[in-house]
Amino acid sequence: MQTIIETVQPYVNTIVTAAAGVLTAFILGGLNKLKTKVNVWLEARTTAAQREVIHKIAGEGFAFAQTAFKQAGGERKLQEALQYTTLQLAEQGITVSAVEIRSAIEKAYLEYNSKTKAIVTESQPNEEATQAAAKEAVSSLAAKVSEILTQATGLEVTTKVESVTVQDTSPAERATVAGLAME
Repeated sequence: MQTIIETVQPYVNTIVTAAAGVLTAFILGGLNKLKTKVNVWLEARTTAAQREVIHKIAGEGFAFAQTAFKQAGGERKLQEALQYTTLQLAEQGITVSAVEIRSAIEKAYLEYNSKTKAIVTESQPNEEATQAAAKEAVSSLAAKVSEILTQATGLEVTTKVESVTVQDTSPAERATVAGLAME
């Protein structure tokens, strides 16, 4: 019996070693898959937090360029905002492509424009309301003039206001004409 055990033992050792190797391979493969899933989850979480930081810093960059470079053109302001945002993100240890930074700054610009246009629209009355108010003022003025004329002359004056056209009284742009002789 001892000879049978001695004869079978190398085969049993080989089978046990192979089974242990296969089991180890499955465990390592499972751990590797788990590692990639955890990395993807962490990357998604970190990216969401970083995106929030990127948009805040891009908003700061836009505000900085808008206030510090008031007389500069749009392209110069954009370059200054890009430079500010890139430096701030580098200090935070966030590496982002130039296209992503630019898109974040332009998003801040669009949000700023939408807010300022909403405020301007609310504060300025529309043209129809202005014309209606002007017509009412002209009618009221015509009635007052009629009343004053009636009191002054003793005669009754009938006024009829049918249509009032309100013209824009803002100064027109001046054109420069050179080479004309004035008489």
